[in-house]
Amino acid sequence: MVPWHQGKLFVEHALAIDHDALHILAGAFLWLVLALLLRRPLTSWRPWLGVLAFNIWNEAVDLSLEHWPDFGWQYGETAKDLVLTMILPTVLLFAVRVRPDLFRHDSRTARLTGRRRTSRRR
Repeated sequence: MVPWHQGKLFVEHALAIDHDALHILAGAFLWLVLALLLRRPLTSWRPWLGVLAFNIWNEAVDLSLEHWPDFGWQYGETAKDLVLTMILPTVLLFAVRVRPDLFRHDSRTARLTGRRRTSRRR
């Protein structure tokens, strides 16, 4: 667990990206990668659950290795990290499930935007 934690610290300090932004980006990236690896659509709960499980494990590692003087502050930061990591996959999962039409191009969309659909002749 220590090498994982040290690797995270390295990435956090090597990149010029805020810690909270890294959680948002990592959650979305992991969600997409898991959907590809599991060969599941983004409407499936499995990639989302995979991100949640990984996120809980990651925060458990942080809690076991870091010892802050104020437990309330440490647990509050853990809760914030969990929410930030899951927010984008959660919003997109519900958006894809509730309004799939927002995520595909069809002829009606083409007419509304003034684009013509070209048909391929064989």
